[in-house]
Amino acid sequence: MPVTLAQPINAGIVTALVGFTSSFAVVLTGLRSVGADPAQAASGLFAMSLVMAFGIMFLAYRFRMPITLAWSTPGAALLAGTGAVAGGWPAAVGAFVVTGLAIVLTGVWSKLGDLIASIPVSLAQAMLAGVILPLCIEPVKAFATNPAAVAPVVIVWLVLSRVAPRWAVPAAFATAAVVIGISVVAGNSSFDTSTLVPTLSLTTPDWTWQALIGIALPLYIVTMASQNIPGTAVMASFGYAVPWRASMAVTGLGTAITAPAGVHAVNLAAISAALSAAPDAHPDSKKRWIAAFSAGVSYLVLAIASAALVTLVAAAPAGIVETVAGLALLGVLASSLAASLSDERGRIPATVTFVIAASGVSIAGIGPAFWALVMGLVVRATLLSKA
Repeated sequence: MPVTLAQPINAGIVTALVGFTSSFAVVLTGLRSVGADPAQAASGLFAMSLVMAFGIMFLAYRFRMPITLAWSTPGAALLAGTGAVAGGWPAAVGAFVVTGLAIVLTGVWSKLGDLIASIPVSLAQAMLAGVILPLCIEPVKAFATNPAAVAPVVIVWLVLSRVAPRWAVPAAFATAAVVIGISVVAGNSSFDTSTLVPTLSLTTPDWTWQALIGIALPLYIVTMASQNIPGTAVMASFGYAVPWRASMAVTGLGTAITAPAGVHAVNLAAISAALSAAPDAHPDSKKRWIAAFSAGVSYLVLAIASAALVTLVAAAPAGIVETVAGLALLGVLASSLAASLSDERGRIPATVTFVIAASGVSIAGIGPAFWALVMGLVVRATLLSKA
């Protein structure tokens, strides 16, 4: 294989591996938190991998750009912090459908995108930091209750964070897999080989106002503010103008159509986008689309393996999955906190937003993310309005 072709193909494989292994535990945690049973959560992971695979391949080939997609990791963390809502899992699925349609509408109606962009960055990031915080605390709790199993995962993550940061979380998961394997061999856990084949578990959507306000609205805001808008900025830094309308149509429709299978939100990749768009993927910017296409093909392979990964997670000793998920979100927490406090005049509103989001308190059946943003806007308007 010519070196010039191998380079972008390898970059695409790395993009998919890093994107999948560094956050799939967060996705499973989020889906289970809002009511999905193990089969429905596994279905969501499988369906999202398929949507990302075909979406990436279409956009990369159609526009000859290294456009990559991802599931909304911040959105999954938000689901984990929200918990069950009125109407249960069907209502959550209904909220996912609405989120997807709102993303499509954003691509068609520019004023909606402008409205999201007008939300102060400090408040959006404070809300994200607040909903992520409980998950980031989980490794500490897990270490206290099961240090023998958790310590190797944390140590590997710490060492790799120093020498190869992009592989820190995937390596932590690989270590967790070894720990799980040892637990199964020792007879402390069971491994169900009957669930290794991925399947789709469909749920008829239901709509409750609590889920629309408590899940759909904050999920849409977090996905746009933390994924789609930064994703276009990352691509622009490498000289690519992302086809906004087409990208929102592919990700939004992909989300809405496959939501009954457990897809909460698919969006433009942000952090991992650089892996296929940077010069390391190919010296010629016109050929880097091959890296993205390769990532799409790799996601197809990972989709097939998703059920086995879910089965592996199900056999995990207490605290292992939570540890991997928490470590995966530490970087997001750090950047969100930094962004939320960067505006000195807006620190109090941002802090209020953060505290409410982290509280986990639901009011009138609506989760803390919505109330955090509302109160943050109220406090900001009160403190920063002109006399």
